[in-house]
Amino acid sequence: MVLYAELMELRIEQFGVEMPAQKHPPVRSKINMSKATSTFVFACMTALFVGCSSSSTSSTGTDGSGGMPGSGETVKLTGSGASFPYPLYDRWFKEYTEQTDGVKIDYQAKGSGAGIKDFINGTTDFGASDAAMKDDEIAQVDKGVQLLPMTAGEVVLAYNLDGVDELKLSREAYVNILLGKITKWNDPAITKTNEGIDLPNMDITVARRADSSGTTYVFTQHLSAVSEDWKNGPGTGKTVVWPDSDKFIAAPKNDGVTATIKQTPGAIGYIEYGYAKLTKIPMVSLENKSGKFIQPSLESGQAALAKVEMPEDLRAWLPDPEGEDAYPIVSYTWLLCYKKYDDPAKAEAIKNAVRYCLTEGQKISDQMGYVPLPENVVEKVSAALDNIQ
Repeated sequence: MVLYAELMELRIEQFGVEMPAQKHPPVRSKINMSKATSTFVFACMTALFVGCSSSSTSSTGTDGSGGMPGSGETVKLTGSGASFPYPLYDRWFKEYTEQTDGVKIDYQAKGSGAGIKDFINGTTDFGASDAAMKDDEIAQVDKGVQLLPMTAGEVVLAYNLDGVDELKLSREAYVNILLGKITKWNDPAITKTNEGIDLPNMDITVARRADSSGTTYVFTQHLSAVSEDWKNGPGTGKTVVWPDSDKFIAAPKNDGVTATIKQTPGAIGYIEYGYAKLTKIPMVSLENKSGKFIQPSLESGQAALAKVEMPEDLRAWLPDPEGEDAYPIVSYTWLLCYKKYDDPAKAEAIKNAVRYCLTEGQKISDQMGYVPLPENVVEKVSAALDNIQ
């Protein structure tokens, strides 16, 4: 129960209110943990960010987004998908609906793969994915698809080593840990970049995603870009074949992997930066393309985005970004919208909500562990809203 206590203490310290009772169903993983613990990060992050949202204001608000036409009926929008941006999306949508009469938005973090599937099947009004839809996926949607990058984030390697507050991993080291070739924390490939740190003769446990995940896609795309062994082995995908070892533990969504790392001495795993930042879990400094060891941060994320040009289809990738100060694993994350909605009110509601996220929403991205969109990207995404009818 330590993880829950830490989060509740953080919430009380920052906002002067206690954590409400958990409402989410328990997440199960392959480690021995209490039934509810693995969802504490997810449930508590939701409560934390809801607690800091602003009070309801008039339906027209102050951002120019406006409310819905005065039909007296509530427009309900449902979405599902990526857990990577969930804390930010959850806060954005709650704040927007509090400020806008006649709109309710329900977003469920199922993982990018499930979000794309729901969107293709037409069971949601919008989807979300850290892996932009591919051409063959888009071709399955008769209503057309408009991809909208909404924010960017860093995928970090978080770890659990008692007494080790700083850790640097070279490309050789972290790739081979993920390939199952480096199995001990005092392996020479690790110790040579961590002089003066007493690394234990301890097994490395790798926490990885159990579900179809855009975070996995972003992470494995980077590994494929920096390692031929990875590219010709597990490769890039929302799911990949991991080493067959009892030291590789599968857990659902970003919150499940975070909980697994927190509760497993000697563990390392990949999660979104915001989850690591909130739970104060140590993060590895990774070697970037310039050979520098970089900690994830707003500044290192912005440095990675600085030289990326956004194409017309709004699908831009950063598998191994340039720049001395660039963090090496950064990605945009996308909303998936239909170009044609059967209900014009839903089309208008989605466009207004996105405009809010592109303006007022971007102002809170950095405090929650995400990288705000560059201004030129905001302009391109705003223009793309005209394609939604």
